[in-house]
Amino acid sequence: MRATIMYGAGDVRVETVPDPVLRQPTDAIVRVTASCICGSDLWPYGSMPPSEQGRRMGHEFLGVVEETGAEVSGFRAGDLVVAPFVWADNTCDFCREGLQTSCRHGGGWGMDGVDGGQGEAVRVPQAEGTLVKLPVAADSELLPSLLTLSDVFCTGHHAAVTAGVNPRTTVTVIGDGAVGLSAVLAARRLGAERIILAGRHKDRTDLGREFGATDVVADRGEEGVAAIRELTGGDGTHAVLECVGTQQAIDMSIGVVRDGGVIGRVGAAQYTQVPLGFDTFLRNITVTGGVAPARAYIEDLLPDVLEGNIEPGRVFDHTIGFEEVPAGYRAMADRQALKVLIRP
Repeated sequence: MRATIMYGAGDVRVETVPDPVLRQPTDAIVRVTASCICGSDLWPYGSMPPSEQGRRMGHEFLGVVEETGAEVSGFRAGDLVVAPFVWADNTCDFCREGLQTSCRHGGGWGMDGVDGGQGEAVRVPQAEGTLVKLPVAADSELLPSLLTLSDVFCTGHHAAVTAGVNPRTTVTVIGDGAVGLSAVLAARRLGAERIILAGRHKDRTDLGREFGATDVVADRGEEGVAAIRELTGGDGTHAVLECVGTQQAIDMSIGVVRDGGVIGRVGAAQYTQVPLGFDTFLRNITVTGGVAPARAYIEDLLPDVLEGNIEPGRVFDHTIGFEEVPAGYRAMADRQALKVLIRP
């Protein structure tokens, strides 16, 4: 089969690799019908040291079950399924607490002999706990939105949930990438009436307005903080959803959060310092969030996608074939694409 392999910064190739086979009775083989490139894939794309072996890429996919191991129940060949961006047994103590990203028997795609999602097929470990069956046809027009349940929409939702967004909260979303726009949509779904989107790409912020943003602030840093403070009568917002992962983003989040407010950070952190000194201590700010346990959210979000109440798949603005994946990475890295959908 064909699969995406990254050999170093800027070096993405589509190559032939062995077809996946069942290795454990808890495995399933899924033929991928849609996958995508994640914003977090751009971090190694920009900085990964050269590697002779390379690494398999992709952690967001949905597809059709082709084969199941002897201990997998609830799935059969032909089922359309979505996979969260980590695999998990969904039965251990962490999973039962809704933290499948810390599963005692789970792991990540593209590591330790497990296929990546940017390929023609995937061996899914712990298939019964990982996969979620989708009650639509494999050619449904809902597939892009259903694919977002693998990661990006669940990640935006995680930011909103951990920050305690509800109808009584005002919200700032830092970042107009696919996660930031998903966070806007998630905050609106949870009832927030005022949502300030901090972003400077008009095509993206226009979509953010359609998703529910009431205000857009293009300034960054101290100027951005001042602009948001001015919009909120000097107070800032109850919740801040940090969806970038840079030092500037976390600094800005602390600058715009209201005293007593909450920052839900879900941007893949490229910083090691969070400015939580005595001045911040005096403001009673909570910093929470982290990697999103997508598996914990899929069943909750799925009905709204199926009923058309939300369309998170609108974050995909480019669709490519499998051999075009390297060009897809370049387009996202060059900000020529918001999020790239891959149709093998």
